[in-house]
Amino acid sequence: MLDLKAMRLSGSWVDLEPLDEKHREALRAVSVDERIWTYLPSNDAGAKFDCWFEKAIKGWQEGLQLPFAVINKADQKIIGTTRYYEIAPEHHRLSIGYTWYVQEVWGSAVNPECKLLLLDHAFETLGANRVAFYTDLRNARSRSAIKKLGAVEEGILRKHMMLEDGHVRDTVVFSIISSEWPGIKTKLIERLAAFKVR
Repeated sequence: MLDLKAMRLSGSWVDLEPLDEKHREALRAVSVDERIWTYLPSNDAGAKFDCWFEKAIKGWQEGLQLPFAVINKADQKIIGTTRYYEIAPEHHRLSIGYTWYVQEVWGSAVNPECKLLLLDHAFETLGANRVAFYTDLRNARSRSAIKKLGAVEEGILRKHMMLEDGHVRDTVVFSIISSEWPGIKTKLIERLAAFKVR
């Protein structure tokens, strides 16, 4: 059974801290970049941010999700957020998503290291059999990033979701399973070695 506990995950470039009230204002400040929300179900910046934040905290309190603030180790600034969700302890599976970062760290070591930390914890500490990722079919950058992790594209959920702007989203499903994790982990570590730690 997956037994999620709030714990800090620490790497060379980032720390992942379980989302807490102390992160609210710093995360609000970085959420204002409209590019973050382009392919997400709704734009929760500005006046809607507090509702987004409260739902994330409530999801954790109810054991449905575990959201994290992503902190840049170099300057200790919050640069984004990510989370475990769709947690199914009886089936030893979960999903990783609700991920967004400030534009300045796109293409850097931040996303691969976040995924390394989350996947390593999911498979090696929590005993997950499967970790899934979902993204908008139109989001080429996200699809490319997920494939680059080594996740398998399983298919497309057609007309899967109604977005705030009225668009009917097709969702691409990816996954990594426990037998694939050792090889994927090795490649992720090698990939991160190409970045210089500040």
